Amino acid sequence: MPEHQTPLIATIAAGLMLAFVLGLIAQRLRVQPLVGYLLAGVMVGPYTPGFTADPALATELAEIGVILLMFGVGLHFSLKDLLSVGRIAIPGAIGQIAVATLMGAGLSWMLGWPPLAGFVFGLALSVASTVVLIRALQERHILETHRGRIAVGWLVVEDLVMVLALVLLPALAVATKGNGVPPTQILFSLLITLAKVSIFVAIMLIVGRRVIPWLMHYTAHTGSRELFRLAVYAIALGVAYGAHYFFDVSFALGAFFAGMVLGESDLSQRAAEEAIPLRDAFAVLFFVSVGMLLNPMVFVDAPVAVIATIAIIIVGKSAAAYLIVRAFSHSRSTAFTVSASLAQIGEFSFILIGIGIELNMVPRESRDLVLAGAIVSIMVNPFVFTLLERLGSDNEAAPRIKPAAEPETDLTPTTLTGHDIVVGYGRVGSLVGASLRREGAKMVVVEASDAGVDRARSDGAEVFTGNAAEPAIIAALNLAGARRLYVTIPEAFEAGQIVQQARAANPTLDILARAHSSATVEHFEKLGANLVVLGETEIAHRMLERGQADTSPKPA
Repeated sequence: MPEHQTPLIATIAAGLMLAFVLGLIAQRLRVQPLVGYLLAGVMVGPYTPGFTADPALATELAEIGVILLMFGVGLHFSLKDLLSVGRIAIPGAIGQIAVATLMGAGLSWMLGWPPLAGFVFGLALSVASTVVLIRALQERHILETHRGRIAVGWLVVEDLVMVLALVLLPALAVATKGNGVPPTQILFSLLITLAKVSIFVAIMLIVGRRVIPWLMHYTAHTGSRELFRLAVYAIALGVAYGAHYFFDVSFALGAFFAGMVLGESDLSQRAAEEAIPLRDAFAVLFFVSVGMLLNPMVFVDAPVAVIATIAIIIVGKSAAAYLIVRAFSHSRSTAFTVSASLAQIGEFSFILIGIGIELNMVPRESRDLVLAGAIVSIMVNPFVFTLLERLGSDNEAAPRIKPAAEPETDLTPTTLTGHDIVVGYGRVGSLVGASLRREGAKMVVVEASDAGVDRARSDGAEVFTGNAAEPAIIAALNLAGARRLYVTIPEAFEAGQIVQQARAANPTLDILARAHSSATVEHFEKLGANLVVLGETEIAHRMLERGQADTSPKPA
């Protein structure tokens, strides 16, 4: 069957296969796999020879990844979290958007574009990519920390501003053409948009908070994992589409609120686990779709404009965000994390510039500059993150005013010896820690979430916040002098890295880890774990012990 008769299958197959091959090569070269995904998109795009995937289909497939990603973020982001960072996220996001828009307008003025084109172009450079920001925070295990919540709250405010911008741009285009559109009509459009968003939020917080958790509990009680997984996807995609169709809210924002109301249910963790496989696959397609849009000739035709655009995104936006966060008396590490998170652009930027071109508000070359800026900023974002986080940790000792609610990340090496190390302080880790506390053991905990950090500290542990696989944290744990290491996190890849590094640091260390499959058990044992506990196996053993005890002969 010819490929043009199956564009959906051809786009998914070509995109995922090339992304896998190039992502694997990037990983071997010690570069972020997303660089490979972007290059895969360039290879199947319309500006390179060979097979050309369907750009429209790729964009819609990528949108599914954005929906599932924001749904997952919402599951771990409560209304209380959103309100707690609103004091900085709202003025911070609006201020950073204003600064980036002015810088973009300045560049457009130097390129000879009219003022309106400069406004739209600057606005497109001001908003960060949802996918890139969330993945960066997840990879560093700081999504649920205070600084991670600030970055996510900042992103939510940016999305809301862009929703308003998308509605107002057509009215602004008509008004600037001198067709006599009164300012009251523009104001009316703004009020209508605000009303729609407010109604959607109210429905989600009043009705959704009751209906969605009830529906998930009802589905869970059927005992069908297939139906439960289907319910997760149906709620995420259904609410996102309904929000967009009825209330003109972005897919990402709709999915975020769906996840946030479900997050109040005790089934949120299970829902998050079910969403991960499909979310990751479609997130890859997002990066492929970005690569497809790029015309590589823009780097040859307008190199100075491209460099200036990239500088605004990476340097200008980051500097503005850093200064705003510091102005609110937050730490340097928080300011650098937020700055690095926002030093890129993505999906909203493409939508804005596309609408600007349709309305004849910006020249067509502006799209190439935005796409070039997006590609380069996404590719270098991991390096920007690493650099700024190092600067933040190096300067953390400098005098500063720090809110009491902000968690610290203390990388001063522990002075304990003969201690037990617990990696992860969730449901399993906290049970291990509680037992160690009763025994009076000296305990060091590595945890990423604020809730886990608080639990560990209340149990008397010395706590390190972050990813235990990071060399800086590994070095601070004094593995050479430790008695035992408990790796309780469910993520097999990160857990394997921790086991491997721990065994290299201390060949005699007693390492105990949890696993979710027989293959993971075998993998951890090869890496040096002394004991790997598989949940299903231990449950079966416990049940058999009870059964054998009940059937043993009773004394006469």
